[in-house]
Amino acid sequence: MDPYIRFFKDLSSEDTAEVGGKNASLGEMINQLNPKGIRIPDGFATTARAYRDYLEHNNLREKLTASLDKLDKKDFKNLSETGKKIREEIMRGEFPEELAAKIKEAYGQLEKREDSLTSVAVRSSATAEDLPEASFAGQHDSFMNIQGPEQTLEACKKCFASLFTDRAIRYREHNGFDHMKVALSAGVQKMVRSDKASAGVIFTILPDSGYEKVIFLTGSWGLGDNVVQGAVNADEFHIFKPALKKGMRSIISKKLGTKEKSMIYASGKKKNDTTTTNKKTPPEKQKQYVLTDEEVIRLAVWSLEIEEHYKRAMDIEWAKDGENGNLYIVQARPETVHSGKDKTRIKEYHLKKEGKIITSGTGIGDKITKGISRILNSPDESDKLQEGDVLVTEITNPDWDNVMKKASAIITNSGGRTSHAAIVARELGAVAVVGTENATKAIEDGQEITVSCAGGDVGNVFEGFLEWEEEDIDFGSYEQPQTEVMLILADPDTAFNYSNYPVKGVGLMRLEFVINNAIQIHPLALRYFDKLKDRKARQTISGLTASYEKKELFFIEKLAEGVATIAAAFYPRDVIVRMSDFKSNEYANLIGGKEFEPDEENPMLGFRGASRYYSDEYKDGFEMECEAMKIVRDEMGFTNVKLMIPFCRTPEEGEKVVHLMGDFGLKQGWNDLQIYVMCEIPSNVFQAEKFAEIFDGFSIGSNDLTQLTLGLDRDSAQVSYLFDETNPSSKQIIRMAIEQAKKKDRKIGLCGQAPSDLPGFARFLVEQGIDSISFNPDAVAKGITNILKAEKKH
Repeated sequence: MDPYIRFFKDLSSEDTAEVGGKNASLGEMINQLNPKGIRIPDGFATTARAYRDYLEHNNLREKLTASLDKLDKKDFKNLSETGKKIREEIMRGEFPEELAAKIKEAYGQLEKREDSLTSVAVRSSATAEDLPEASFAGQHDSFMNIQGPEQTLEACKKCFASLFTDRAIRYREHNGFDHMKVALSAGVQKMVRSDKASAGVIFTILPDSGYEKVIFLTGSWGLGDNVVQGAVNADEFHIFKPALKKGMRSIISKKLGTKEKSMIYASGKKKNDTTTTNKKTPPEKQKQYVLTDEEVIRLAVWSLEIEEHYKRAMDIEWAKDGENGNLYIVQARPETVHSGKDKTRIKEYHLKKEGKIITSGTGIGDKITKGISRILNSPDESDKLQEGDVLVTEITNPDWDNVMKKASAIITNSGGRTSHAAIVARELGAVAVVGTENATKAIEDGQEITVSCAGGDVGNVFEGFLEWEEEDIDFGSYEQPQTEVMLILADPDTAFNYSNYPVKGVGLMRLEFVINNAIQIHPLALRYFDKLKDRKARQTISGLTASYEKKELFFIEKLAEGVATIAAAFYPRDVIVRMSDFKSNEYANLIGGKEFEPDEENPMLGFRGASRYYSDEYKDGFEMECEAMKIVRDEMGFTNVKLMIPFCRTPEEGEKVVHLMGDFGLKQGWNDLQIYVMCEIPSNVFQAEKFAEIFDGFSIGSNDLTQLTLGLDRDSAQVSYLFDETNPSSKQIIRMAIEQAKKKDRKIGLCGQAPSDLPGFARFLVEQGIDSISFNPDAVAKGITNILKAEKKH
């Protein structure tokens, strides 16, 4: 066996001590997964002995040890000086003749085996790297577009030197690794020409929540470094594993990134010896996804096979070759942030009062913090950042690691969920807002700010120091009440954060949030776009739907994605989706909506709910909603989705809507489809037996039912003080509703805040035999407590 060189085909996971985790993993995949059709670029690795012999040949061991002995291990004040000196010592060294010859010979063999080897990637792989207990990912350097054996030798030497980057030295000190016992293996791998196509990262669990049923894939144009480093806002895809395994439609959401720049090969040597450069991405390519749906699925299937092979969550890098069109897996390592994490213990944060938002971006961390902002242009300015300050910068890379540990929050202009700043924030349990685009301009240096990532996908930066509440919750210690506890949800971006809550599913998902935020356009303005008179609306719609040939597909697919995301988060638990319940004035506020909506005096009691669905004025819009739900249930396989009709005034209306849904492909009972009705009008209660013959279940909307029972507008300041779900009349009609549903053997639940705020109201519902109660996420803990107390007394 060669003491210095090991080709990937001769390696397995057992060889980590010899070639590091990264290179051992490549060998394992080439041997075990390549036969299954997963493409991994060929290559070879230098051994730990090669690195150690290099040190011995140049008498470096004693020199390095002496330098490290002088390191200030408390405050690391001389870290930069120490690291630089060690790296320079290594770079001044010469390769032993035999080692140099072996590397050149291996390069020649790789050239013969690969018909079109124009360049290689040379990556560092520390011998203790990527162990589940201590990941060294990102601590050492990699070099792209290395051409020929001489450049390869130089790149290998640079990899050896990168074992002593400032960040790597400090990391090993903090984690108790002996510097001289860690070796560096250089992996030399055929370069995939992703400079002419695209590349990115895949997590086989969600990087924010650790949710295990969804794969997260992200990518951008050009070489993958921009995605790994978070230098661009990349495209994002979520793929649902159970649907993927069944061969069903499994991409549950897609988000188009701006992808402002593309990393390509440099033409000729740059002044700093770099072999790659960034160019501005053309506008037309920024508006295109970097992968087709078919390619996303192929990469997801490969990722699933890699995860199943290693029997753990994985962090994977992929690349597409622009010359042959093939996809490749170029790296795979264990995911370390969420592995083994206790998902039943959470801390909830709630702002007492919101303030002025300075900037927003992708939120990482589900927390709130505050501090003085410090705008830094490079890690060299770290002395400006005091413990607890908020770091504001363009972008971060591993050189920032030590600086970031002092910050209470991290805010960047660039980057996405897989950016360096996001990854480090998760590892530190810190707060980050990434990809704001304008943070360094919008935020003033030295400004008092509050950073909140407690609102799901979006992170907000507020002016001034705001107050918030924190609550520690250990759901693992909660008993499960007999009455089913469910959630009220609207925002798909928050769903995975709540998926570990001890609930039986989602009792009410409102479509209005998805339509307002992800779609923004009136469905009929899309269906009849060519007839739309409003020029400004036409222009806006054209921009939002640029990648859709048929405008109405934008509405259908975005609505399907929103519902599918929540359905995936709680699968196989029930998710009850209420079909759209905008009032005519709210529909009119959507882009292009004014041309399709009547002007009503009292929209609350007008053209809404069931009456709208079968009307000639909106029926085509309802068909689009049904088409989206059909995709979710029949094509994606989310049969845990049940549908619910709001504001259904009469049984005759109910029959019309259910029949119409069947015409639109949502036949009640087929593929286990259940259709519920909101119980929010007194007529729903008085004719509950007839409604029960049409629908599979009821959900009491306590707000509407109370205001219609008491005859008041709860939004009116003059009479809102009379609004009270515990009013005897309100309780009496709720009692009747539950009694009638039970009589007809139909499930009935209630959605509202009162059972968490008012223990007595929760006890009343339990006493009546309610099947389920749905709460907003921040009320679940109190709601469970109130129900358990009520059941013990009942």
